[in-house]
Amino acid sequence: MTPSPGDRVRVTHADVTDEGVLMPSSDADHLVVKLEGGYNVGIARADADVDVLERDAHEVGGDGDDGAASEVEFDDDLPTVSLISTGGTIASTVDYRTGAVTAQFDAEDVLRAVPDLAGRANYRGRVVANILSENMDPEVWQELARAVHEEIEAGADGVVVMHGTDTMQYSASALSFMLDTPVPVVFTGSQRSADRPSSDNVMNAVCAVEAAKSDCAEVLVCMHGTPSDDYCALHRGTRVRKNHTSRRDAFETVGGDPIGRVDYESEAVSFDGRKGFRERGAVDLDVAPDLESEVELVKFTPGMDPAAFDYLDGKAGVVVEGTGLGHVHTDLVPRIRELVDGGATVAMTSQCLEGRVCDRVYDTGRDLLDAGVVEAGDTLPGTAKVKLMWALANVGNPAEAMGRGLAGELTEESKPWV
Repeated sequence: MTPSPGDRVRVTHADVTDEGVLMPSSDADHLVVKLEGGYNVGIARADADVDVLERDAHEVGGDGDDGAASEVEFDDDLPTVSLISTGGTIASTVDYRTGAVTAQFDAEDVLRAVPDLAGRANYRGRVVANILSENMDPEVWQELARAVHEEIEAGADGVVVMHGTDTMQYSASALSFMLDTPVPVVFTGSQRSADRPSSDNVMNAVCAVEAAKSDCAEVLVCMHGTPSDDYCALHRGTRVRKNHTSRRDAFETVGGDPIGRVDYESEAVSFDGRKGFRERGAVDLDVAPDLESEVELVKFTPGMDPAAFDYLDGKAGVVVEGTGLGHVHTDLVPRIRELVDGGATVAMTSQCLEGRVCDRVYDTGRDLLDAGVVEAGDTLPGTAKVKLMWALANVGNPAEAMGRGLAGELTEESKPWV
């Protein structure tokens, strides 16, 4: 009896016997079996004896063309959410030749892989890129911004961007500056791939769709708020940072609490009233996708050779990640002055996770200000790079813009009581 995806099978290979549900496979040379514990295994077909224990034991979809797409019927009473895929672990599968996780899914595959999304919205799917996020670059940010703009212009009530987690904070920052959006734009991803029992892909996707139906018309990042499956935190796109390599709650809002949350069980979406947010429909849709590519982020470390700054010559902008209040070795100040004199906008950020730069306290800081460095407040270094790329291409005075808030990247400065 020839086995088919969905059948419960017993597979014997190399004196090892595995039982589970046969899954679709994109690799003709391997069988994919989902074991009772939830993990998938890849087994070379040539070495396997397969017995079918039960026909159609489980409805499957997912990795290959054999999986049937989830049927999502249009409902006039439901909002329309556009699902835009860029790749990453949330839209990935396992290559059973190498055992590596690779980005393969398109947006329709996500609906098939996460049937819990059905009935929550009417969906449109669009693929902008099919890459792991370490391969993300500014050109893809620009394409993504245009795609989101087009989806909203075509009537989407919210947008969910599926993205790899490693560089999600950069892409969310980029769209925060590029877009004036009257609807929510929600980034989400997965720390653990769908073949793992501890995968966070379903909960993150469901919560992201609920956030995309909310009244907060900003660029948000929706990821696990705790290691458990209780709620997802909603982070402002310019204030979020990935702070752990593998935890499900790896993302944190730096310098404060998340702007909101989505309860997984009740599906309730709530926002912190103290944070304030731009409401749905508050601005007209617009996009400004131009970026200045000649911008670098450089981190100062003790003992750094001033010659390390030589590769920055000719750059339009430089963001320095300094120590403490925003400092570098005094030997680097002349090199920074040369960059400014050469026409570069040089902005100072801090390596500290909390607090803002202030170069008016110590002599080195005052020397940096005299050299033409501009303070970026408590803007996160990665966000500051993206902001400077956007400001140089879109703002008349980019140096001045680095010191004021454009998209929630600067927190309000505390003032002493008088």
